[in-house]
Amino acid sequence: MARVPRQSSRQKTHPVDELLPIPQLALYGFQHVLAFYAAAVIVPVLLGNALGLSRQELVHLVNADLLTCGVASIIQALGVWKVGARLPLVQGVTFTAVSPMIAIGMGAGGGTAGLLVVYGAVITAGMATFALAPLFSKLVKYFPPVVIGTILTIIGITLIPVALQDAAGGAHLIGTPAYGAPKSLAYALGTLLFILALVRVGKPLLSSLAVLLGLAAGTTAAWLFGDVDLGVVEQADWFGVTTPFHYGMPRFELFPIVAMLVVMLITMVETTGDVYAIGEITRRKVDADTVARALRADGVATVLGGILNSFPYVAFAENIGLVRMSKIMSRYVVVAAGVLMVVLGLLPKAGSLVASVPHPVLGGAAVSMFGIVAAVGVQILGKADLREERNTLILAVSLGAALLPTTVAPFFDRMPDSVRAVLGSGITLGALTAIALNLLFNVFTSRSTMEIDWDDIEDSGPAGPGIGALAH
Repeated sequence: MARVPRQSSRQKTHPVDELLPIPQLALYGFQHVLAFYAAAVIVPVLLGNALGLSRQELVHLVNADLLTCGVASIIQALGVWKVGARLPLVQGVTFTAVSPMIAIGMGAGGGTAGLLVVYGAVITAGMATFALAPLFSKLVKYFPPVVIGTILTIIGITLIPVALQDAAGGAHLIGTPAYGAPKSLAYALGTLLFILALVRVGKPLLSSLAVLLGLAAGTTAAWLFGDVDLGVVEQADWFGVTTPFHYGMPRFELFPIVAMLVVMLITMVETTGDVYAIGEITRRKVDADTVARALRADGVATVLGGILNSFPYVAFAENIGLVRMSKIMSRYVVVAAGVLMVVLGLLPKAGSLVASVPHPVLGGAAVSMFGIVAAVGVQILGKADLREERNTLILAVSLGAALLPTTVAPFFDRMPDSVRAVLGSGITLGALTAIALNLLFNVFTSRSTMEIDWDDIEDSGPAGPGIGALAH
């Protein structure tokens, strides 16, 4: 019989709680920032462009986002009271909120006036997330693969047209001869091909940085042809502080709040999966209390986002993949990454450089990113029994509902602005449909539903640029 070794009487520090030397913290933290940066800044850029914000306002959004990302990541990894999972989880803006926020902002008139309604909804949804965290951590069983897979597929499918509009020059050019110009499409295609080439090389580091390097290469090419104006970068200050409520006091309207609550419901499911995944990778026990603390951190970060001129936050799975590859499990590395993001958020020149990325270049990168979102959804749908007629109907009807706002826009144009803020977003309408049909078919009828095996999904997930963050 094999002899069982005795455990040391002295408790060893768990790798998650290991405090590395400062040089290592800085190096590994910077790696997390690089892996996360492109996906982090693309949301404020997309929203700012859609709402017609000026370049200066767009720069402020990017800097506010980076600052809040840093603070949120520190809270999640370090932990304060019952807030924060105390795991190496990086926080970032969720892609799930892009389409609903655009619908809310445009319904309120666009520009900074639209942002104020968005921020009112974001703050309220963040407070609700914090309050509901303990309850939600026990309700994950009501979100089987058919619901989560459908929602992620819808997110990808409805966001791809946004990327294609940017690839054609930007939505602001629709109806003009410049829209769809060959040069714009060339920039978009060149950026996409560059990203694919980096992934094809197969080096883990290049793959994790492919989107960021693609944006840099596409912007450089556009600059060489005289299509990038760096004057704003030169005029921007080196240092600037994001002030609370920079655009004015938020406006709290019912239907935009409902839309944002649906967004946070989806992100709570995503964060739950990320927590279980990182727990498996780090061999750290995860229970309902851990999930509740992670969700509270999402809520606090989202409230901060609304106050500091940013957006809803979620744990980024992309950086979970980096933890797996690097095998550096210390949560203090994420704290270091958060500090670096705060520093970047205080440098307006960095934000103005990001804001100078041309629409076509951004669109080329976003096509791959949003397509991966849909692919992750299809992957999760593979865990659902689609031979079962009820599951098939949940998927089919939800997809149809999600496409309704873009294909029959006049129908929604006749609705009041407040109602359109909820129903005018394909993501929100499709997600609500999937959740309602699952309750009708599989919950209220006492039918058994298969819960998601989060670890299995993370382990079988495709490698690629931005795969984790893009699932958000």
